[in-house]
Amino acid sequence: MPESAMSAQDALVAVMVACSASDQHMRTAELVAITRMVNHMPIFATYDPDRIQRVSRTVFDLFEEEDGLDALFGLIREALPERLYETAYALACDVVTADGRHSQVELRMLEEV
Repeated sequence: MPESAMSAQDALVAVMVACSASDQHMRTAELVAITRMVNHMPIFATYDPDRIQRVSRTVFDLFEEEDGLDALFGLIREALPERLYETAYALACDVVTADGRHSQVELRMLEEV
């Protein structure tokens, strides 16, 4: 995904995926939570759910880079209007807690968000 192609909805998905994958384990419950939110929340009404996979790949690729987390947050900040910052945090919290447990790594990622 070219950097300039990230939409506000992509940025929300990227935040959710990043928080879920921060502990290097994307649990089924977390993936289901992301898919459910994309399929049912009004902000995603015009969003193509097939983009979840592309956004996820971007997140995973950036996680592999030395300064990838900074780059990811830069992309998210560029794409996400300030009015959606709290929404992004709330969605990330829902994803992290979807499996009934959370790691210290996930909590640190939420602090970054």
